[in-house]
Amino acid sequence: MGGRRRSRPRTRYPEHRNGSIATRSGPWILPLNNPAESTRNPPSKRLLLLLVALTAAAPVALQIFLPALPALQNYFGVSTGVAQYTLTFSIVANAFATLGYGPLSDRFGRRPVLIGGLVLFVVGSFAAVAAQSIGTLVFARVLQAAGAASGMVLARAILRDLYDTEQAARAIAYLTMAMVVAPMIAPTIGAVLVDVLGWRSVFVALSLFALLLLAWSIKHLIETRPYDPRRRNGAGLVKGAALLAARPLFVSYTLQSTFAISMFFSFLAGAPYFMVNVLGRTATEYGLYFIMVSGSYMFGNFVSARLVRRVGIYRLIVTGCSLTLCGALTSAALMFSGVWAPLSLFAPVALAAIGNGLSIPNSMAGAMSINRDLAGTASGLLGFTQMLFSAIVSQWVGELQNGTPFPMVIFMSICAALSLIGFLLHKAIGR
Repeated sequence: MGGRRRSRPRTRYPEHRNGSIATRSGPWILPLNNPAESTRNPPSKRLLLLLVALTAAAPVALQIFLPALPALQNYFGVSTGVAQYTLTFSIVANAFATLGYGPLSDRFGRRPVLIGGLVLFVVGSFAAVAAQSIGTLVFARVLQAAGAASGMVLARAILRDLYDTEQAARAIAYLTMAMVVAPMIAPTIGAVLVDVLGWRSVFVALSLFALLLLAWSIKHLIETRPYDPRRRNGAGLVKGAALLAARPLFVSYTLQSTFAISMFFSFLAGAPYFMVNVLGRTATEYGLYFIMVSGSYMFGNFVSARLVRRVGIYRLIVTGCSLTLCGALTSAALMFSGVWAPLSLFAPVALAAIGNGLSIPNSMAGAMSINRDLAGTASGLLGFTQMLFSAIVSQWVGELQNGTPFPMVIFMSICAALSLIGFLLHKAIGR
């Protein structure tokens, strides 16, 4: 009775790389004692597959319904411009949503924010199925796009939590491949659904896809940045953006990836008109030639994933930017020389796509490694700037259509040049 009671040793919770403490154990908390440990215990292939699917959610949601536009226009009895709001407002919602998910996940954790976004994705998808007016459908599309954006932003941030910079670049290469394959396949699937089952079937398919992602994430998604009370006064979006913008290297990574993607969207905005209206080719031929570009981008991503640890992200980015610029300038030279043929456009753009595959995933990984406590904010800012600038460039190319490929190749060349210049900018003004 009078003996001293032995005290139990206090549990020491593992400290994360970013300084947070895993204050509870469970199947969704991944303790990372240090960067070396994260290297020894990388996430499973099942988790990587989930992150790839989450990344594909936004491009699938944005593009699978495109073949349904004429059908829903006729169904609701509205003009083409009004029907187009279902696309325009969803892109805007996607762009602005990317700004919010990053800071929220930096403060409250990746898992709850991502699951919240997927719930929004589910709600918006089912609302689109039940929409009885074009206004309701536009609102449902906004919810849908805003929710789907969570996967695109947070999948990159989760990988950055788990890996060091070079490993993250390798893994992010697979995520960017999903962003290429998804928009390549989604419109075809949507067209079949519309022809066979009607336009609402597209949103039924999206609803099922959203439910699958939500259930999959609830069961298997790990928390890589748990909520920590010490972060309750963490940087908000404005403060976090200011901290990142003060780093020239972050600005360079952002400029590089933004203008590289804008170069690709310049091509997307002009190529269909060039093929169909100028060359008199069919939409099917355009789709077949486009496979060349998508395959080249996937090849560049694959090479990047294989070489990044051996070569380093700096050399891969410079090499990629150089190939992109070479492809854009070659296409412009051929067009201004009067060589107007499908291969004179698609072959050089395929070379540029390989360059983008080498540079973009590495720039994304580099940007998110500048401040690991703000990886989510960095991912959100990247997504927002990339989509915003791409939308602006695409609109300009469309407005300047004059029956020639010149506006397209000019913007492609300008964006490719700015991509290389933007990345090398940090050399002039410091890191």
